[in-house]
Amino acid sequence: MTKSEELFHEAVTLIPGGVNSPVRAFGSIGGTPRFIDHAQGAYMTDVDGITYLDFIGSWGPMILGHNHPQILKSVEEACKKGLSYGAATEKEVIMARLICEIVPSIEMVRMVNSGTEAVMSAVRVARGYTGRNKIVKFMGCYHGHSDAMLVKAGSGVMTSGIPDSAGVPAGCTQDTLSANYNDLDSVKELFSKFGQEIAAVIVEPVGANMGVVPPKPGFLEGLRAICTKYGALLIFDEVITGFRLGIDGAQGYYGVQSDLTTFGKIIGAGMPVGAYGGRKEIMRQVSPVGNVYQAGTLSGNPVAMAAGITQLTILRDHPQIYRELNEKGDWFFGKLKKMIEDAGKSWQVNHVGSLGCIFFTDQHVTDYASAKTSDTVKFAEYFHYMLDHQIHLGPSQFEAMFLSAAHTKEELKEVLSVIKSYMNR
Repeated sequence: MTKSEELFHEAVTLIPGGVNSPVRAFGSIGGTPRFIDHAQGAYMTDVDGITYLDFIGSWGPMILGHNHPQILKSVEEACKKGLSYGAATEKEVIMARLICEIVPSIEMVRMVNSGTEAVMSAVRVARGYTGRNKIVKFMGCYHGHSDAMLVKAGSGVMTSGIPDSAGVPAGCTQDTLSANYNDLDSVKELFSKFGQEIAAVIVEPVGANMGVVPPKPGFLEGLRAICTKYGALLIFDEVITGFRLGIDGAQGYYGVQSDLTTFGKIIGAGMPVGAYGGRKEIMRQVSPVGNVYQAGTLSGNPVAMAAGITQLTILRDHPQIYRELNEKGDWFFGKLKKMIEDAGKSWQVNHVGSLGCIFFTDQHVTDYASAKTSDTVKFAEYFHYMLDHQIHLGPSQFEAMFLSAAHTKEELKEVLSVIKSYMNR
C-alpha cells in the first residue's frame, strides 16, 4: 500500500469522503487521491516521492508556477513580522490600490477570505444597491457554495450528479433564476417577466466549472446591454479568469466591463483569500459606510496580501508573461485539437488562452446541456492513463486544465505525446 493510500484510508474515517473539498475527490473516476508533499515550478511531488507535471495549479492561481522565488521571499518576510493581527495593515491598502489601478471597472474593493465569500458579498451588495431581490445565474456556472448559488451549479456538483444540495432551504433559492449560458434569449425571457425585480446577473465570463466553455461572440456584450436597460447590475465572477487571461482579466480580454467583480485566491498567489469590487457608488453601500453588512475577522491577512502583491506586481510589470502564456495555450490546445482530429476521434477541445479541456463527446460544447453529454467513464480512463504517466489533471471531466508560465513547450510536447499514445494504445 502506498503512503497516499494509507493516508486516504485514515482520512475517510476523519474527513467526509477523505477530502476537504469535493473537487479533490476521486469518487467519479475511482482510485485514490494523491497526497502532495511539495511543489516547484510546473511540478508537484506526492508523499510517495512521485513527481507529476501539474495542470491543476491550485485550481488556477499558480499562474507563475509553484513556489515562485520572489513570492516565497515576500511570504517569508511577512511571516517573520507576524501571521495575523486582526487589525488594519499597509499591505491591504497596497493591494487595494493595485486592484483598482489594474481593473478599470473597480474604484473600490473589499478583501475577503475566499471566492465563495466574495460572491456571497457581491450578491448582497447588488441587492442592497438596487433594492431588488432576484439574481440571474447560468446553469453550469459555479459561484461558490453559498446557499443561493447552489442552483444548477457546475464543477464538483456536476461530477457528483447532484443538481442542487441538501440542506439548502427552498426560501434561500426562491429568488435565484437560472438561464442558459451563451443564450441571450433565455436571459431576455427572464427579464421580460421579472425585469424590475432582478438585482443582478452573475456570470463566469468564461465558463470554467463545466469544463471550459468560452462565451459566444456578443454574449457578454448582450448581458451588459440587458443589465443597463433594466437597471440591474452585471457581476463578473472572475475567480478563475481574473488576472489569468490578462492583467485586467476577462473584462480586458473581451472588452466588456462589469459593475461588480469577484476574485479568488489568485490575488493571494494561491493563498486562501478573495475580493470583490466595483464603482464607488456601489461599494459605499458596504458597512461600515453603508447599510449592507459584510465582515471578516481575518480578511486582508498580511501574509496572503504579501504573496498577492508580489504576484500581481510581477504580472503587471511584465506584460510579456501573458503574451507568451496565451500563445503557449493557443499552440498547445491547437495541436491537441488537430491531433485528435487526425486520429479520427470526435472529442471536443475548448480553450481560451491558458485555460482549456478535452470533452469526451461528439457535440460542440457551448453550455451546460452539451457539457453533460460527455462520456465521464471515458474521461476516468483517460485521467488514470495520464496520472500513470505522471501528468496530474483535475479529477473530473468538468474541470479546466491550467497552464502556467512555468510550463515549457518541451514539457507540453511530452504531454501531447502521452495523449497520442493513449489514443493509439
